[in-house]
Amino acid sequence: MPTGPSSPATPISEVTEGGARPCPTGIAEIDRVLGGGVVPGSVTLLGGEPGIGKSTLLLQLLARWPARTLYVSAEESAQQVRLRAERLDAVRPDLWLLAETSLPTIVAAIDEVQPTLVVVDSIQTIADPAVPSAPGSVAQVRACAQRLVAEAKRRDLPVMLVGHVTKDGGLAGPRALEHVVDTVLAFEGDRHHALRLLRAAKHRFGATDELGVFEMRGDGLVGVPDASSLFLADRRAGVAGSAVVPTLDGQRPLLVEVQALTNPTAASGVPPRRSAQGIDGGRLALLLAVLERRARVATGNVEVFASAVGGVRLTEPGADLALCLAVVSALADVPLAAGLVVVGEVGLAGEVRQAAHIGRRLAEAARMGFTQALVPANSPLGDCGLELVRVGSVPEALVAALGDGVR
Repeated sequence: MPTGPSSPATPISEVTEGGARPCPTGIAEIDRVLGGGVVPGSVTLLGGEPGIGKSTLLLQLLARWPARTLYVSAEESAQQVRLRAERLDAVRPDLWLLAETSLPTIVAAIDEVQPTLVVVDSIQTIADPAVPSAPGSVAQVRACAQRLVAEAKRRDLPVMLVGHVTKDGGLAGPRALEHVVDTVLAFEGDRHHALRLLRAAKHRFGATDELGVFEMRGDGLVGVPDASSLFLADRRAGVAGSAVVPTLDGQRPLLVEVQALTNPTAASGVPPRRSAQGIDGGRLALLLAVLERRARVATGNVEVFASAVGGVRLTEPGADLALCLAVVSALADVPLAAGLVVVGEVGLAGEVRQAAHIGRRLAEAARMGFTQALVPANSPLGDCGLELVRVGSVPEALVAALGDGVR
């Protein structure tokens, strides 16, 4: 099925931007991720785990949209959506609500309401009677998504679809669903924490390297422009096993506390436990092996528990050195300096390697009041407002941060 009207070939120099400029949503963190807002005629797919806040986020977006909108609820009744809207202070006359699962009825409602933005919650629960398959099946999801994309392009109407995810965190349904839409957003977080992160996995109208940060409160999701302050709000200085790393998520620098706890193994002959939360377990095992072999730090007879505080997931190697120092700090029961941040990738030979955009990371650390930074020896740095301690290996870093005799 075509996704837009046919047109003759035209020299690219004669093509105008037309209505391709993004329209601000009124929610700064969403606009940050989308590069300014929602583009007319675009189709955006928002995925996330059940209960993470997808419906809440989109209902708040509709409430702040400056013109008429249509919310299609295919999972909840109109009364349920109304109760949520009252809690979010999102009841407004220009927000139209349709509780429906039939695709032809949804298209007819778009004709009748003439909205400037449509949200369908969710794409897996609507069905086209012309497709002989159950709702949520591959055939139904593909057919319904293609029809909604075609309607969006024909009407120059932005459409946002909610998508379920599998237990592995991927979007449920056919891969064609991700290919046919213009933008794929991932809404992440731990339901036991208030933090929520919004990322773009695909965006035809801009970059995919921005991060939106929200905090879930009783009255809905609130944007967090200063995420580093949120992550470090409850940090206790002077506690062993804690290190602060200036990480980079896309283009956004964040200060995150990494914690480690060590405990002697309960019984001989039993492999010690290694537990990681917000940190890749394989990366933790690798760094413990580097500490054992390259820095002569005995880790084979202790249980190690490591965590990135606040529900953050640290996936970049620039946090390696901070994790190493947190583990050794916990083993030695010696805290790191309160004003110290640590950044650097650790190689298998025990060397400390450069991290990308280190100047931007350290500028964020200086803004947050830190005074000293442990960095790779070859880092190309200018004046960042911090006292720099350059190290070339993990043993050098241990001595610089914790002193002699900690191993």
